[in-house]
Amino acid sequence: MGYLALSSALIALFAENLTHPGRLIGMQILAAALILSLCRVGASSAKRAGQTGETLTSKFWHFWRHWYPHLFFLFCFEELGKLVHLVNPGWEDAKLIAIDRWLTGVNPPLWLERFAHPALNEFMQFAYFTYFVYLLILGAILYYQRDFKSYWAVMTYSAAGYVLGYIIAMVFPVQSPWFTLAGQWHGELTGGPFTTLINVIEKLGRVHGAAFPSEHVAGAMAALWGAWRHRRWLFWTFLPFVTCMCASTVYVRNHYVADVLGGLVTGTLGYFVGRWVFQGSRGAKIDAVVESSPTAR
Repeated sequence: MGYLALSSALIALFAENLTHPGRLIGMQILAAALILSLCRVGASSAKRAGQTGETLTSKFWHFWRHWYPHLFFLFCFEELGKLVHLVNPGWEDAKLIAIDRWLTGVNPPLWLERFAHPALNEFMQFAYFTYFVYLLILGAILYYQRDFKSYWAVMTYSAAGYVLGYIIAMVFPVQSPWFTLAGQWHGELTGGPFTTLINVIEKLGRVHGAAFPSEHVAGAMAALWGAWRHRRWLFWTFLPFVTCMCASTVYVRNHYVADVLGGLVTGTLGYFVGRWVFQGSRGAKIDAVVESSPTAR
C-alpha cells in the first residue's frame, strides 16, 4: 500500500511527463481496492473458520490472502514500463556501458556472443528462467509447513527489495542491452525448449526500461536471503542456481553487469530493510493475523 501511495503521488506530481496519468492512478486505486477487499474477505473467512471449522471456501480465501503478493509484484513491474520516464525523459544506458567497460575492459553483452552455442544458450535460458521459481518454492515450503510468520517475513524482504528497485528505475531509466545494442549482434540466441519459452515470455511481457537495478537479481537475492534465515538447507540448494542466473542475465542480453551488481545490492538491502519493517509494528500486526488463522493451529 505504501508503494501504491508513493507511486500515485509521483504520477500526480510529474503528470506532464506521462501519456495517461489519470489511467495509471486509476489502476493504482483499483489494485489497492482489490488488495484491501481480499484482506477483508480473508479476515472474515478466517474468523468464521475459527468458529465453525475450516471449509473449502475458507481454504480458498486463506490461500489467496497469502499468495496475492506474487501477482502484485508482477503488476508493479509491468507498470514500470509506463513509469520509466516519470522523472527523467532520457536513457542512462551509456553510463552503465561505461561502468561495464571500466570493470571488465569490454562490453560484456557483446563480448559474450563469441561463446554462443545452442547448448550453452539453452543452459543460460534455463538459468534465467529459474528466477521465477525461487520465491514460489520458498513460499510453498513455508506455506505447506504452516510457518506463516516466516512466510510473511520472506514476502516482506521481497517487497522491500522490489520497491527499492522500482523507485530507482523511475528516476534512473535504463533500457537494457536488448534495446540499446540491438543490431550489433551477429544473430539471435538459438536453443531448445527453455529458449523458446523465454522468448515467448519476453514477447508477451518484456518491459522497455526498468533494467537497472536488475529486478530478477534483486528478487532472487531477497529470496536467497530469506532461505538463509528461514530454511538454511534451501539456501545451499538455491545458491548455485542463483549464481548461474546472475551470469545468464548478461549472457542472454537483458542486463549489463552494472544491473546485476545493482540487483545484488538492492536485494540485500531489501532483506535488511524488510527485517526491520517486519520486526516493527507491522510485524506485530502480522503476528496477530497469523495467530488468528485457524490453519496456523
